[in-house]
Amino acid sequence: MLDTLRSASKSWLAKLLLGLLVLSFAVWGISGTMLTGVGANTVVAAGRTEVGITDYRLAYDRQIQVLSQRFGQRITREQATALGIDNQVLSQLVAGAVLDEQARLMRLGVSGDKLAALTAEDPAFHGPDGRFDRRQFDFVLRQVGMRPDDYLLTRQQVAIRQQIVEAVSDGMTAPDAFLRAVALYQGEDRTVEYVVVPASIVQPIGDPSEEELAAYFEENKASYRAPEYRAISYVTLDPESVADPAAISAEDVRADYDANRSRYTTPETRRIEQLAFADEAAARAAVEKVRSGASFEDIVADSGRSMNDVVLGTYSKGALPDQSIADAAFALEEGEVSDVVEGAFGPVVLRATEIQPEEVKPFEEAEPEIRRDLAIAEASRILLDLHDSYEDARAGGATLEEAARNLGLEVETVSAVDRSGRTPEGTILADLPESAELLKQAFETEVGLENPAIPIGNDGYVFYEVTGVEEARDRALDEVRDQVVEDWKSAQAETRLSERLAELRGRLQDGTSLDEIAEELSQDKQTKRGLSRDSDDSDFGEEGVGAVFSVARGETGVTRHASGDGRILFQVTEVFEPAGAGPDALDPNVRRNFAQGMADDLLDQLVARLQGEMEVTVNRTAINNALSF
Repeated sequence: MLDTLRSASKSWLAKLLLGLLVLSFAVWGISGTMLTGVGANTVVAAGRTEVGITDYRLAYDRQIQVLSQRFGQRITREQATALGIDNQVLSQLVAGAVLDEQARLMRLGVSGDKLAALTAEDPAFHGPDGRFDRRQFDFVLRQVGMRPDDYLLTRQQVAIRQQIVEAVSDGMTAPDAFLRAVALYQGEDRTVEYVVVPASIVQPIGDPSEEELAAYFEENKASYRAPEYRAISYVTLDPESVADPAAISAEDVRADYDANRSRYTTPETRRIEQLAFADEAAARAAVEKVRSGASFEDIVADSGRSMNDVVLGTYSKGALPDQSIADAAFALEEGEVSDVVEGAFGPVVLRATEIQPEEVKPFEEAEPEIRRDLAIAEASRILLDLHDSYEDARAGGATLEEAARNLGLEVETVSAVDRSGRTPEGTILADLPESAELLKQAFETEVGLENPAIPIGNDGYVFYEVTGVEEARDRALDEVRDQVVEDWKSAQAETRLSERLAELRGRLQDGTSLDEIAEELSQDKQTKRGLSRDSDDSDFGEEGVGAVFSVARGETGVTRHASGDGRILFQVTEVFEPAGAGPDALDPNVRRNFAQGMADDLLDQLVARLQGEMEVTVNRTAINNALSF
């Protein structure tokens, strides 16, 4: 509720530009109609302020929209109920209603001039010159489907409510004593001595007796319950499944090869070395040296550079950005040194090495690929017709197998799969098309029903039918004996290790040194210094660091090793407070967040008190009616 209060009161129209203004309107745009009694269309009444069905439904729908965008998928009504959205919206509307009623009782208002100024100040309505623009105002409101009168009424209500909010929480700062305590808490670091206790100290664990195994199985029977399995038949209709490369004529394949010859051509590449000079005279002198018998390496050395300095790279002609360099380099024989070339950045001398000639894939090698691509392209063009043919066949009484056979499609079958895509043997079916959606829908339909096709991206469909259901059931011990034995041993090892660690920790607390315990376990005692609260240590991990900071200096503890192998028995030996820990040691943003949090708490208390003092009525029947349309 406070997030909405703050966002509405501090930056109401910023939400508008993010597509959230309508949500703010729905949450805060309560009609404010002053009526006595609660009508059938009133969801919330606080004193004489009422919230209607339309207001509730608008707020509810916008909250669904916001969460759907956040989760990346449309939130269903059932999911919304599970997330408590109905109650969240109701809480927001009640909070707004009691504040509006309090404003009414206090006879608060906003003058027309002030309302005009607030509207004109909002950057959402500013034109290119940075001033209020009526055309921009109208445009922005049209984008969110709001009339100007509705906006002004809502803006007025927000401004009135803001007077109460500012009176309660503006200027709130967190006390220095609190900030100093936070700085001490966050900046503290510790030294800890510890021993890694391997799980092997309680190994091996023998096999359980029949009685022990049966008792463990009965206690954990739900863990071994067989899930519901379903048998599914499905047909994949996509370009690849219906493409017929053999139907493509040789003439079409040849024509495509000739028209797209560059696709099958690997251009010539050369390793190009480039020596740049300050002026043409120096470049010309270097070329003369080469013509007199010097090597390219010689003139590079004379320039004071190494061969690595002059390597431009390996390029095709078209990939070189400087056309003059490209023309000159690709006119050279391998190893030949060029004349002076006027490049984009001055005169250069070039050498071309490691020439790889152009390669053209022969038609005979390219033919299968071209034929396949043309067949898939043709299949894509007729895919919708094939989809309609399948649907028409089913509508005419054909079975899934018959409709598929008419189109030359293959029917795939899955004899048993659970909701997660696993077979009874535990294998995950990784090759199911659109696996998540197919399984979801298959477990929501009935056996033998014709179901809507599931799209495969933008160019395919999966037609499916559930052919059998194996209900979830409790498994017998013999069906899962090996797994139960393994789990029993793991549980026994965990229990024995915990008991042993409890005994070792007790001895450590009673005065036995960690060195003695380490020697007894044939392990090394280790020391870790400078452990801070926010560290993710390679041995302790986040959980272990939390355990270290949960005890006082001199005290002991046990935590899991970050690797998951064994436990750590530790003792905190030193605790260091940060130097200069005061309010200023905290980041300004942290201080502002604490101040904001305290201001929000005050506002929360105000709303709670107003709800206790006012007669607030919630009409659940009206809420149900609001959600029914």
